[in-house]
Amino acid sequence: MSAEATAAPASGYPIGFDVAYPEKLSRLLNNPFLFWIKWILAIPHLIIVYLLGLLLYVVIIVASFAILFTGNYPRGLFDFAVGIIRWTSNVYAYIFLMRDDYPPFSMDAGVYPVTFEVDYPTSLSRWLNFLLLVWIKWILLIPHIVVLYVLYILAFIVGFIASFAIMFSGQYPRGMFDFVVGVMRWYQRVYGYGFYLVTDKYPPFSLKP
Repeated sequence: MSAEATAAPASGYPIGFDVAYPEKLSRLLNNPFLFWIKWILAIPHLIIVYLLGLLLYVVIIVASFAILFTGNYPRGLFDFAVGIIRWTSNVYAYIFLMRDDYPPFSMDAGVYPVTFEVDYPTSLSRWLNFLLLVWIKWILLIPHIVVLYVLYILAFIVGFIASFAIMFSGQYPRGMFDFVVGVMRWYQRVYGYGFYLVTDKYPPFSLKP
């Protein structure tokens, strides 16, 4: 069975994100007093995803010029960018107490119980995705940024409360888990549209898949 969380976004939006719900979590590694152990264990990953993040900026710059001249995101660069984001998503799902499985050193889909998938766009706006004009997308995203700011604060509070629940029960309360995953999903859609340039479809105001 694949370790991937889910297959595709049910909403029809071209960016899909999900985390498979864990039936049991370590009370030791996920409690509010010792969660830092996971951060220490993840240091090799954090170094790699930091370096990959720098490389992602280069990929986006190159891709923006390719889109300007061709209207297409070069498939190799697209897959590489998606892979970087997927690796990063795996690591953050681990350190934010959502999984106990140690993340793989891999960009591949289906090897960790976190899904990050993006439908390859057949065409993209040459102007909206060019670096000198991408600020238009950022302006369009202002309502999302405002909402996400509030959601980030709520997700932090929910995650903190959930860490106490995990400490006593070994389980992440399902409603809290789904909320935090929903915030992460919203984030991925907003950044996919306005910063990673992988879609021109405006993201929905929704936590749902």
